[in-house]
Amino acid sequence: MKELLRTTDPTVIAFATALLDGEGIAAFALDVHMSTLEGSVGILPRRLCVRDGDFWRARLVLRDNGIACLEE
Repeated sequence: MKELLRTTDPTVIAFATALLDGEGIAAFALDVHMSTLEGSVGILPRRLCVRDGDFWRARLVLRDNGIACLEE
Protein backbone atom coordinates (compact mmCIF):
# COMPACT_ATOMS: atom_id res chain seq x y z
CA MET A 1 0.00 0.00 0.00
CA LYS A 2 1.08 3.53 -0.73
CA GLU A 3 0.03 6.67 1.07
CA LEU A 4 -1.89 8.88 -1.30
CA LEU A 5 -3.22 11.65 0.88
CA ARG A 6 -2.70 13.10 4.37
CA THR A 7 -5.06 15.69 5.84
CA THR A 8 -6.72 16.84 9.05
CA ASP A 9 -9.99 17.48 7.17
CA PRO A 10 -12.24 14.40 7.41
CA THR A 11 -14.45 15.66 4.57
CA VAL A 12 -11.51 15.49 2.15
CA ILE A 13 -10.94 11.85 3.09
CA ALA A 14 -14.63 11.07 2.54
CA PHE A 15 -14.72 12.89 -0.82
CA ALA A 16 -11.50 11.26 -2.04
CA THR A 17 -12.73 7.82 -0.98
CA ALA A 18 -16.00 8.35 -2.87
CA LEU A 19 -14.15 9.49 -6.00
CA LEU A 20 -11.81 6.50 -5.90
CA ASP A 21 -14.67 4.10 -5.23
CA GLY A 22 -16.45 5.49 -8.28
CA GLU A 23 -13.40 4.62 -10.37
CA GLY A 24 -13.16 1.12 -8.92
CA ILE A 25 -10.05 1.88 -6.85
CA ALA A 26 -10.06 0.45 -3.33
CA ALA A 27 -8.86 2.92 -0.70
CA PHE A 28 -8.11 2.38 2.98
CA ALA A 29 -8.26 5.21 5.52
CA LEU A 30 -5.71 5.10 8.33
CA ASP A 31 -5.68 6.97 11.66
CA VAL A 32 -9.45 7.59 11.62
CA HIS A 33 -9.78 6.82 15.33
CA MET A 34 -6.86 8.97 16.48
CA SER A 35 -9.29 11.69 17.61
CA THR A 36 -9.93 9.67 20.77
CA LEU A 37 -6.26 10.03 21.68
CA GLU A 38 -6.02 13.71 20.83
CA GLY A 39 -9.28 14.69 22.50
CA SER A 40 -11.22 15.41 19.27
CA VAL A 41 -9.17 18.52 18.53
CA GLY A 42 -8.42 17.41 14.96
CA ILE A 43 -4.69 18.12 14.93
CA LEU A 44 -3.50 14.66 13.92
CA PRO A 45 -3.71 14.00 10.17
CA ARG A 46 -5.58 11.09 8.67
CA ARG A 47 -4.09 9.13 5.80
CA LEU A 48 -5.60 7.53 2.72
CA CYS A 49 -3.78 4.61 1.11
CA VAL A 50 -4.27 2.61 -2.09
CA ARG A 51 -2.70 -0.50 -3.56
CA ASP A 52 0.67 0.03 -5.23
CA GLY A 53 -0.75 -0.83 -8.66
CA ASP A 54 -3.55 1.74 -8.33
CA PHE A 55 -1.39 4.57 -7.01
CA TRP A 56 -0.78 6.56 -10.22
CA ARG A 57 -4.35 6.23 -11.47
CA ALA A 58 -5.65 7.27 -8.03
CA ARG A 59 -3.38 10.34 -8.08
CA LEU A 60 -4.81 11.35 -11.45
CA VAL A 61 -8.39 10.94 -10.24
CA LEU A 62 -7.79 13.10 -7.17
CA ARG A 63 -5.75 15.71 -9.04
CA ASP A 64 -8.45 16.03 -11.72
CA ASN A 65 -10.96 16.75 -8.94
CA GLY A 66 -8.85 19.38 -7.18
CA ILE A 67 -7.46 17.29 -4.33
CA ALA A 68 -3.72 17.64 -3.74
CA CYS A 69 -1.86 14.37 -3.20
CA LEU A 70 1.45 13.67 -1.55
CA GLU A 71 4.49 13.84 -3.80
CA GLU A 72 5.99 10.49 -4.72
